Amino acid sequence: MPLSENSLAQLPIRHLTSNDLLACADLSEDRGWHREEYKWGLLLAAGTGYGIDAPDGQGLATACVVTSYGPGLAAIGMVLVAERYARRGIGRRLMRHVLTEAGDTPLTLYATSNGRPLYEELGFTEIAEAEMLRGTFTFAEPAAEPRPGTSVRPATAEDLPAILRLDDEVFGADRTHVLTRLPAFADHLRVAEHEGRLTGFGALWPNMDTHVLGPLIAHDPETAQALVASLAAATDRPLRTDIDSGRHSALITWLKANGVDRIARTSLMVRSLPGLPGDDRRRFAPLTVAAG
Repeated sequence: MPLSENSLAQLPIRHLTSNDLLACADLSEDRGWHREEYKWGLLLAAGTGYGIDAPDGQGLATACVVTSYGPGLAAIGMVLVAERYARRGIGRRLMRHVLTEAGDTPLTLYATSNGRPLYEELGFTEIAEAEMLRGTFTFAEPAAEPRPGTSVRPATAEDLPAILRLDDEVFGADRTHVLTRLPAFADHLRVAEHEGRLTGFGALWPNMDTHVLGPLIAHDPETAQALVASLAAATDRPLRTDIDSGRHSALITWLKANGVDRIARTSLMVRSLPGLPGDDRRRFAPLTVAAG
């Protein structure tokens, strides 16, 4: 006999750990997503996972991950409900619990068209739209020339302090606990320099059969293109990335000219904030997007 919504509302919410990695991947697969075990591993290590065990004993009924960047911002991702428990209030209950746990901390997330009504009900507002892109980079359209004196090269361990300083300036919050994992997490990490000063960085990390491009931070669109071209040359896998369609439409047009086409749209939403901190003119692609 199916459990009632009232019965589901009594199930305990618990913190997830690395031991829940396979259950999280199973939940992704249950909803038609890729398993994305590699991404789940990073998020569970760098953030706080929340979940409700399925009452039938088959893994998780619902889950999400919150990545904190201090008292000024936290990001919610991987919001999933198992198909057999969908549309029965359990996802809303988990989100309300996360909001209570967050307290006064402003929150951000990426939402699909299906998830957006719930997030609006919970006080989130859209501040931007992003295009999710995927495809094999063709190099048909050359990258624009960056300003003279700019070069792109593989990052070294000595670059990490400068990467952290630039990211703090552009992202507007301290992501040290996430970015210090980036050299081991990413297959390829590149930096851009202008006259010896770090002006951008970008990474490619493996996710199923693709390489995900992100984070991507750059002084200007030309430097962003130079970083992307350098990273694309390092892989034979298709690229996948998410780009703000309002702020960075020129980069999107260039990516599409090189075979990386739109596969979906998402809404960037915030709660208790008029907008994200930092400089969105230099913030081209996030580290991960897990839209719900």
